[in-house]
Amino acid sequence: MDCRVCMAPDSDLWARVGGTGGDSEIAGGFSHESEHDLALMVSDFLENGSSGAESLCSSDSDSGLSDFAQLAERIQICKLSVAQHESELLSVVHSFIRSMNETNLKVMNSGPCYASCIRFYLVNLMRLSGYDAGVCASKWPGRGKVPGGDHEYIDVVVDNHSGSLERLIVDIDFRSHFEIARAVDSYNRILHSLPAIYVGSFARLKQFLGIMEEASRSSLKQNSMPLPPWRSLAYLQAKWQSPCERYVHPGGSDIGDDNCFDHKQCRGHLKRLQSCLQSGKEIERMLKPRNGESNWRMKPERWRHPMFRPI
Repeated sequence: MDCRVCMAPDSDLWARVGGTGGDSEIAGGFSHESEHDLALMVSDFLENGSSGAESLCSSDSDSGLSDFAQLAERIQICKLSVAQHESELLSVVHSFIRSMNETNLKVMNSGPCYASCIRFYLVNLMRLSGYDAGVCASKWPGRGKVPGGDHEYIDVVVDNHSGSLERLIVDIDFRSHFEIARAVDSYNRILHSLPAIYVGSFARLKQFLGIMEEASRSSLKQNSMPLPPWRSLAYLQAKWQSPCERYVHPGGSDIGDDNCFDHKQCRGHLKRLQSCLQSGKEIERMLKPRNGESNWRMKPERWRHPMFRPI
């Protein structure tokens, strides 16, 4: 197994915490300690911290609409602020995800998958194509009001076309990090405008995290609910910014044919990802002008400009 300890970029409070040491889990598994800690945190929050938990409101208030409009605009700016090397890797990742099937996942890991087989198979495809890719398993202890936890994602070291190497992050379950209870309609629209798969630098990722933390806080506030500690910006950043161990192959030993795992989690996740990518392609196709129509199908407002007035 190819394994090394990595320090995440832009080190701050989380990077000063020690590595996982001897307590680290096999890649693809989950930390029962952090799961237990988070469960206790959730229970305590629901009992003592959520004064408005009885509210069933899920519609926007007039005062919150303008805030969400600004946040939605910032999301679009972040989505468009993509460097060439990020765009190239994004195309590669999308192509590989579309090509996957359930058989690939079973071949990749004959044991329990813990919903990690897609990541490891994607890393396998990228390494076969010459990319320095690996699955990163991060873990961090609780500190203050921020609970401990663990996360698994992919990182890829690429040439950034400026004569140096850059570490990019690939997260195939990006939207799930921002799902909240009783979200207002505007929040759900922002959530579904996020990339289904994040591919890019940590700097751009932090912009998405900051926007979504603001959006979560605004949505919860409209329902008279406080922001839970596991939705805070510090907790979100810890997922990708904490010290991690990097793996190329899934851990665990091979098992015999008598033990068969159906990879239900990965199969369902793969179908959702492929459906999202297909929907995105259809939307792009609809937005592209047909041949010969690009200069003629203009919004009426454009004709008001002197350059576009008929002669």
